[in-house]
Amino acid sequence: MTKFISLLERILAVFCVVLCIALVISVVWQVFSRYVLNAPSTVTDELARFLFIWVGLVGAAYGLGKKKHLAIDLLLMKLEASPKKYAFLQLIINLISIFFITVIMCYGGMKLVLDTIAAGQISPVLGIQMGLVYLALPVSGFFMLIFSARDLFAELRQLSAQN
Repeated sequence: MTKFISLLERILAVFCVVLCIALVISVVWQVFSRYVLNAPSTVTDELARFLFIWVGLVGAAYGLGKKKHLAIDLLLMKLEASPKKYAFLQLIINLISIFFITVIMCYGGMKLVLDTIAAGQISPVLGIQMGLVYLALPVSGFFMLIFSARDLFAELRQLSAQN
């Protein structure tokens, strides 16, 4: 399982780097074409927006996998709980996260993708299916679900070892 997670993290890291490079190139070309060539590119603005969505969501999944995501740990710090209570609270937090990821990102995101494709909505400039842009939600949700499941099993093992 550790090798699979490590491979997944490397794939997400490379994917994020590629997306970031494409985003930077798109924005630099937009600025260059607007201010140097005096002929702003119409494609790069929309492309940069879509790439930013993908970078943000896939990057959030990568951050969750590396356990480098933003967290509000005020409750954990204030409780000054025993290791067992701390592990139990982490378990509850992880279960809530898994519920959110499953319902909102995976189910809701996939429903949005399918509804958008069924409606035939395309982007005005690039002419691509908007469902492909919205696919960032369920894809990143799927990766987040894998990482959260890993953390959940680790917390369950930790709780069972303390008993």
